Amino acid sequence: MDKRVLYINSSFQKDMPLPTADGKIDSIHIEGYANTTTTDRTGDIIPKTAWEKGLENYLKNPIILAYHDHDEPIGRMVEHKVEDRGLWIKARISAAAEDTFNLVKDGVLTAFSVGFIIKDATYDAVTDLFIIKELELLEISVVSVPCNQDSTFSISKAFKDADEYDSFKKQFVVAETAKGQPPASVQSVQSKKEKFMDPKELEALLANAAASAADQAAKAVIAAQEKAAKEKAEKDAEEAAFAAKIEAEVTKRIEVGQSGAEKLLAEVEKRLEEQTTAQKSVLDGLEATIAEKSKELEAITKSRMTFASGSADEAASYAEREKAFLLAKVKGTTIEGTKYGRSVIEKAGAHVASATWELEVSRNMEAEIRRQLVVAPIVRSIDMQTNVMTIPVNPEAGDATWITNAQFGTTASPGSAQTHQLKEITLNAYKVATMEYLAYEEEEDSLLALLPVIRDAMVRRVARAVDKAFLLGAGSGGDPVKGFSIYDATSVVVPTNTGAASIANLRALRKDLGVWGLDPASIFFIVSTDVYYDLLDDTNFQTVANVGNQAATFLTGQVGVIGSTPVLVSSQFPTKAGGAATASTNIGAIAVAPANFIGGNQRGLRFDTQDLVETQRKVMVNSLRTGMTQLSTVNGMGVSALRWS
Repeated sequence: MDKRVLYINSSFQKDMPLPTADGKIDSIHIEGYANTTTTDRTGDIIPKTAWEKGLENYLKNPIILAYHDHDEPIGRMVEHKVEDRGLWIKARISAAAEDTFNLVKDGVLTAFSVGFIIKDATYDAVTDLFIIKELELLEISVVSVPCNQDSTFSISKAFKDADEYDSFKKQFVVAETAKGQPPASVQSVQSKKEKFMDPKELEALLANAAASAADQAAKAVIAAQEKAAKEKAEKDAEEAAFAAKIEAEVTKRIEVGQSGAEKLLAEVEKRLEEQTTAQKSVLDGLEATIAEKSKELEAITKSRMTFASGSADEAASYAEREKAFLLAKVKGTTIEGTKYGRSVIEKAGAHVASATWELEVSRNMEAEIRRQLVVAPIVRSIDMQTNVMTIPVNPEAGDATWITNAQFGTTASPGSAQTHQLKEITLNAYKVATMEYLAYEEEEDSLLALLPVIRDAMVRRVARAVDKAFLLGAGSGGDPVKGFSIYDATSVVVPTNTGAASIANLRALRKDLGVWGLDPASIFFIVSTDVYYDLLDDTNFQTVANVGNQAATFLTGQVGVIGSTPVLVSSQFPTKAGGAATASTNIGAIAVAPANFIGGNQRGLRFDTQDLVETQRKVMVNSLRTGMTQLSTVNGMGVSALRWS
């Protein structure tokens, strides 16, 4: 189907509102019919039903245009009615439209032009009756074309001439004249088949439209260039004529004396002033254009900033954000409250949230503490919502019973009764903390230099305290943390003065673990620095360097393997010495089965600061909550220790 845009031209009447208090009129209302169903319009008919269905898309944005130019909106349709006579509309024309508004107000523009496309129609070639059954309203414009009561459609835009319009109507033919019959006996055969534009035709149509637009643009550029060249040539000719005139005038007036020269100078000054005024007008116009384009560029820049991917925080490094946060904590203010913090925020972006940086710093420092741990990471850990958690466990509960054939169908068939040994254990997350003192007199610049040193020291202290607690305990018995050595039930004793610790001693530790030591890969040897150096003298000890890639591991502190069991070294053991051995003294190595232990972490690293007015100092405290407990004693303690006698 040829989807040409057709136009209906009809006159309208204007309704002049009363002026406002300042004598201005801000709008005009105009109304009229897009009428094609009256008796004097023969041949082309648009019934009421076509208008009722064809307004749906237009009503979503009922803009009124000037001269069918989509770049010139001048008002909006405020009312409409579909009547038997046709489509009646009322529109408000805004005074902001200026030229068009004034032409409507003065009665120069008096016509509507309604543009639409035909979606379904019928055409009877015998009676030349063209009935548009379905259409889609595209736009409504105010135009200078007067109403033509003898013609339904304006063919000035849609068709070259009336013949082309007649050819357009023939594509909707639905009846043919029977041969040998008069027109009155012709029976119309209606076709209800919908017509759709072939995608290839649509593609070709769009291509033609694009080519036409490009051709028009090229012609406009050429015309503008020709006009500019013509104006330049005229200006050059005018300047040349003026120069020749001046030269002739100078020659003449030199002859008549000084007074003639003065007159010539006055005329030259007048001409230069006129040229300066014209140039100023041109420059003013260019300044206005530059200002307009600057706003567009600014809007585009803001749009790109809004939809840019990635985080602005990437502009500031983590080290800078950490230092800004710690400095704010020490100073007892917000990140924005310090000079350094403001500079980092300016670099990162004004949207920064201090809570986000606090969480980031807490997590990173806690992760660094964990990386420095040797003992604690081998214990599986859970997150705790409170500092005390009760956990149900089910240790070994005996064996099932074998049933003989004679016992089938008797009370012995289910096997021997067993008492379920489900019990509960309590896991505590104890607080471990460290603090630093800073004098009030410390300036911001000096604090920036001290903060990395303070931060690293606090991290190391917390890491050492946690590792030592998991290894040797951190108090009396199980309060606050009961370490591996406290759970030791069987010990291998090595005389202090008669020899060094050996691989055989560590294998004896594994043997003392009982069933916990059956799988060498599921246990760990944790040794002191003294035992480590003793093992280096043992030619059978395999260091990580000896076994190569097979010993590749992420365990902090691993120095080798003994029979597939990793060997870790820790500096938290007491110094090698003789004398009475206790749970936390004179101990040199531990074999442990981590599966029989569980650790818990309640929260991440926390920062707190407080002013100590009486000593003119500020205290900074870092703390976290963690703990460990044993799961079962059914198959042994899961720990065996080597001690010095």
